[in-house]
Parts: sequence; C-alpha cells; structure tokens
Amino acid sequence: MRIAVAAGLIVIGFTSTPRLLAAEPAGGGRAMREQITIIADLPYANNDNPRQQLDLFLPKQPVLNGPLPVIVFVHGGGWRKGDRRSGFTMLAPLIASGRFAGASIGYRLTDEASWPAQIHDCKAAIRWLRGNAGKHGLNADRIAVIGTSAGGHLVAMLGTSGGVAELEGDLGAFVGLSSRVQCVVDFFGPSDLATMGGWHDQPDSPEALLLGGPIPENQDLAQSASPIYYVSDDDPPFLMIHGTADPLVPFGQSVELQKKLEGSGVTAFLIPIENGGHGRFRIPELDQRIGNFLDNQLHEGDKTIDLAPIPAASPQR
Repeated sequence: MRIAVAAGLIVIGFTSTPRLLAAEPAGGGRAMREQITIIADLPYANNDNPRQQLDLFLPKQPVLNGPLPVIVFVHGGGWRKGDRRSGFTMLAPLIASGRFAGASIGYRLTDEASWPAQIHDCKAAIRWLRGNAGKHGLNADRIAVIGTSAGGHLVAMLGTSGGVAELEGDLGAFVGLSSRVQCVVDFFGPSDLATMGGWHDQPDSPEALLLGGPIPENQDLAQSASPIYYVSDDDPPFLMIHGTADPLVPFGQSVELQKKLEGSGVTAFLIPIENGGHGRFRIPELDQRIGNFLDNQLHEGDKTIDLAPIPAASPQR
C-alpha cells in the first residue's frame, strides 16, 4: 500500500488537492468567505446518507444578470478517503468572483459500496443540480466538473460516459434529467485501471477495493470503471493536468486518455507538470490557464490555452 505525506497529514492511496484555481480576492480567506453563501448538506439521493450530499456555493454579489454556470468539485482520496468539505477551498476564489456558482459533492466510499456506486452518486448529484437550477439561479446547460486523483477519475467518467445507461443508476428525484457535463478538468486521475500495473494490481490496492477484488482477476470490471473505454465524439472538452513524475498515478494515464479523446475529435488539452508528483501544484501560471479554459467553456471566451509544460514549483514527492 502506498502512503503519501501532504500538509502534515498521512493519506493512504490517492491524495492531494491543488491550490486555489484563481487569484484570491483582496482581504484573504475570511473576506472571500463573506462573499459566498454556503448551503451545506443538501441530499441528492433522497436519503439521509451524509456521503450522498452536496454543498452549494453561491456568490452574494453575482456579476451576471442571468443564471450562473456551475463548477462542481469531486474530491480525491483513492475512493476510500477524502471529504467534500475540501471543495470550498478549491472553488472559493472562482465563486467569490461573482461569475460562477459552485458545488462540492460527496459519494459513497469503498468501505460502504463498490463500483459502480461512486459514478451513480456523481451522476445523481449532477441531475440534482439540473433539477434545482431554477431554485438556486444555476445555468443547467453550463456545468463544469473538476476532480483530483480519484476525483479526477470520476469527473473523467462523467465526461466520457454521458448517456451510458448502465452507469446512470436510479438515485434521486431527477432520474429523467441528463447527467452530461459541458467540460472536464481532470487533475491526475486514472483513465485505464487495467494498465496501471505494479502495486495497483495488489489485493489491498485502492483499485481492488473499488472493484471488490484485484484488477488481474476483474479485467472486465476494471474496463467498465475506466474512462478511456467510453470515449466518443460527443464528449465535452477536457483539460488534464498531471505531474510527469507522479508516483501514484502514472503520467501516461493522462497521455493515453488525451490521445483517445483527440482521436475521436474531442477537444483535449494536457498540461504536463515537469517533475511534478501527485499534486501539490502551487503554480500561479497553472491557475491562470485553468481559469482561461473555464472561461472559454462556460462564458464563451476565446482565450488561448498555453499547453507548454510547467516546471514543478517545489520539490515533489
């Protein structure tokens, strides 16, 4: 089992959330929080399971006259750890700008349920946001998803499996609505579980816990849980960010997904972080590029996306 150390915490499996995606408003964190209305613990599956809830973030002073595009965060943690509460830190600067609404969704972890419960939950949460868009001033036609590590895997699944009936599930009150998303920002997520290799194939790996057994003994199930096998020409634009020295999720996982997407005619960008590990990217230039991508997809911007590799800002584990 691989153990990584980040920010003074020991985290087992996949971990790490990049820093804020946009420049922090003047006044810092407290001032930023005061600009945002937080509606927490909203159940999206018509039950009281705390893992099947989302937190909604709305700017107190939106700068748009109409409904706001929504940026949805999916946390990492190897599908066995992590919590949606980390989403506020990730999204707060974007929400405080007044140009976006945000949501951070929880999902059942592997101590409670195995695949495909996790993607069923994520899709139910997207449908809930669509079903409640009018109530909260959300633009149901402009939903972006951002995920880190295991969350990157799940947002990539949301992007590639739109319309795949067996992955929709029947959770919540809005099963008739679409779970498709309009763009994907995938931070170092696995794309093909069957080709991860090494310790990922062990019986106690995060992937084995996700699938309910080791990958070598569950090849078909591993394929069913891999975004790369669902790619089609109607998938939304992707932006992937991945450290070239990632010790947990091989950099090649994003390379291969980009190739498959581009081969199907889908817009797919990959920004390599040279010598970067599994997250902890503290790079203002990266924040700007992600902001440009979101602006282009959610606000019809025409900003250039620089795809040049970015050196890691600090030593990466």
